[in-house]
Amino acid sequence: MARAATTSDAFNAIAEPQRRDILTLLRAGDRPVTDLAQQLGMSLPGASKHLRVLREVGLVRVRGAGRQRLYGLDARGLRPIHEWVGGFEEFWTGSFDRLDSYVQDLKQTRMEE
Repeated sequence: MARAATTSDAFNAIAEPQRRDILTLLRAGDRPVTDLAQQLGMSLPGASKHLRVLREVGLVRVRGAGRQRLYGLDARGLRPIHEWVGGFEEFWTGSFDRLDSYVQDLKQTRMEE
């Protein structure tokens, strides 16, 4: 089965490390493209391209603020990713429970020695 194009699939969009870096910076609040480009050491056209992709898949929103355009996270676009990752919570919880049990058994064995 063919994968969706990057511009229509949030999972493909966040596969790019620089886009994840942009999302991480936007967690602190809205920022202009110039700030994002400077913080990440990329060109303005490069940052703009990544922001366009993130906006097209619904992960980023843009609003005007005077002569600037500010970019921010769009939580609605993050929901499918959150829900998918959340499906693995049982795996991690079970793994940590087994690890905790193993550590407790080791401690008990050492105390008995």
